[in-house]
Amino acid sequence: MEETITLTKPQRVLSIDIMRGLTLFLMLFVNDLFVPGAPKWMVHTPADFDGMGLADWVFPGFLFMVGLSVPFAFASRLKKGDSKAQLLGHILVRTISLLVIGVLMLNAGRINPELTGMNRFVWAILMYLCVFLIWNKYPLNPNYKKLFMGLKALGIFGLLALVAIYRAGEPGQEEWLRTGWWGILGLIGWGYFAASVTFLIVGERMLGIVAGWLLFFVLNVLSQLQLLGGLDVIKPIFGVLLSGSTPSIVMAGLVVGLLLKQQGKNRQRFLMILVLMGIASLVAGLVLRQWFIVSKIQATPSWGMLCNGISMLLFALLYLVLDVWRKQQWSRVFLPAGQNSLTTYLAPDIFYYLIWGLSLPILFYKQEDSQLLVVAGSLVWAFAMVGFAALLARINIRLKL
Repeated sequence: MEETITLTKPQRVLSIDIMRGLTLFLMLFVNDLFVPGAPKWMVHTPADFDGMGLADWVFPGFLFMVGLSVPFAFASRLKKGDSKAQLLGHILVRTISLLVIGVLMLNAGRINPELTGMNRFVWAILMYLCVFLIWNKYPLNPNYKKLFMGLKALGIFGLLALVAIYRAGEPGQEEWLRTGWWGILGLIGWGYFAASVTFLIVGERMLGIVAGWLLFFVLNVLSQLQLLGGLDVIKPIFGVLLSGSTPSIVMAGLVVGLLLKQQGKNRQRFLMILVLMGIASLVAGLVLRQWFIVSKIQATPSWGMLCNGISMLLFALLYLVLDVWRKQQWSRVFLPAGQNSLTTYLAPDIFYYLIWGLSLPILFYKQEDSQLLVVAGSLVWAFAMVGFAALLARINIRLKL
């Protein structure tokens, strides 16, 4: 008999989709900001600066939601009849997919056009198109099954060809793809892997989930103290896990997600616990600041805890407004992004490469001497990209790993 996991019945929680969509919207916004002209509190702080801006919270805010969604995603697949082995297979496929796309995105900026034999913008656009062909969720229409399989095969062979011709570096010192820091999607992949495997092993036992969170938090502290030197040999592959930062943030979200599933019927109790956790995380971050500066680039424990606290309190507020008070109309603009997060994140990059490659004067709002124009332009861009992703979803273009 196959071993299975039993979870409580899932319930749709609107605040999960909205917070995921909101963090994605903010990611598009802060990534588009023209740094010399943007307010300092909106952009990333330097690596050695003790502090954080809006941009330093947005990505960990999304990581938090990755973890929070895990119990509900598991419940959905179990409802379809997946076994524990099938769940593990899904985790591995999804993780590898995120790592592959993340590495490709990271290396798009390193390409040497002369050595590759292709314009850097053309290579990047083709790479993104192949990603969409491979990972698009095609409609279940038997009349077009062969067409969809052909498109997927075209994407696979196209991506393999692009990878084969890729070259970076200089003549005589040619380089190929490298994992580096794995890129944004790669970090998400490692964090998702850590949280999902933990949940697969531990199930709904809160004590075990909290222990996993603390394990990665301790790894983060030890890594910052340079006490993991003996593991250098495996850091090129497993460095994200060993650093502890990304996994600990995703695990914090997993704790909240499980708490929501277990306490969802008692909303007042859930909110009270979540607010207390958020405050405790903020206090922990401030206390840790005595030993570690608050730095996103260095991925310090103090920064991670402060981000967790902000995410917990923001989710508590959204849950109260959307799922308890049922004041939902204002949030609908973020729903498509929350339900099609990967599409929303990747599609704008195609526009960027087209704009740069064709020198189109679309990004005229990036002016150093006008903060208002810079901020307003990036807000319009972010809303436009969320709308574009919603349009793609309506014509059955949505990425699904």
